[in-house]
Amino acid sequence: MPQKLTWTEPNDLALKRARAAGLSWDEIARAFGVSRNAVIERGRKIGATRAPRAAMPAPVPDRAPLAAGHPLAWGLLTENTLLAGSAYPLPVFA
Repeated sequence: MPQKLTWTEPNDLALKRARAAGLSWDEIARAFGVSRNAVIERGRKIGATRAPRAAMPAPVPDRAPLAAGHPLAWGLLTENTLLAGSAYPLPVFA
């Protein structure tokens, strides 16, 4: 069972640094040997924030859409499914 921790200035600084490094609340709680909720509550009180995530690259607006059945698009759609590696089913007109 997690132990009660008396929060000190060095603990607060370590908590802020861990959070800024991108560690999750669970990882920090394990490192301190306290519950996740205790770490979250203390982190909120002292303003421990997580480092901002890297921005996603902007889409390329000049690229034309891929045609239906294009091998790249079909491969991405069927990856890790029963259809993986199969050819695009072309429509049959009667």
